[in-house]
Parts: sequence; C-alpha cells; structure tokens
Amino acid sequence: MKEEKNNSKIGNNIKTLRLKLGISQDTLSKKANLAFHTISKIEAGSTPNPTIETVKKIADAFGVSLDDLMK
Repeated sequence: MKEEKNNSKIGNNIKTLRLKLGISQDTLSKKANLAFHTISKIEAGSTPNPTIETVKKIADAFGVSLDDLMK
C-alpha cells in the first residue's frame, strides 16, 4: 500500500506539472517518446511501478530533474 501511495504521488506530480505547463497527455507522451496509455496510467496511479527510465523520459520532456518530479 505504501508503494502505491508513492506512485500516486509521482502520478499527481506529473499531472500537476503537465497541467501547469498547459500540455495534454498526448503532447507529453510524444515529447517523452512514450505511449499515451503509459502517461495516463501513471497519472491515474494504475501503473504499479513506473520504471526509472520512464520517469526520466517524462522529467526530460518537462525539462526538470528526477528529484523535482519525485518531490
């Protein structure tokens, strides 16, 4: 349960930043070179363990560090 909470936090951080920047999930998926459903599942908290590589791609697409994304 604790692990799921952390992933929800990452998903929430991604969604919050994405909305703040005014970009869609589709745009983010293209910028990060990830499948659309990957982004939507992480944001929804239904991806139990996004890989560090996936989170890094998202951070790079936002132009932020992994630390910033995971705070």
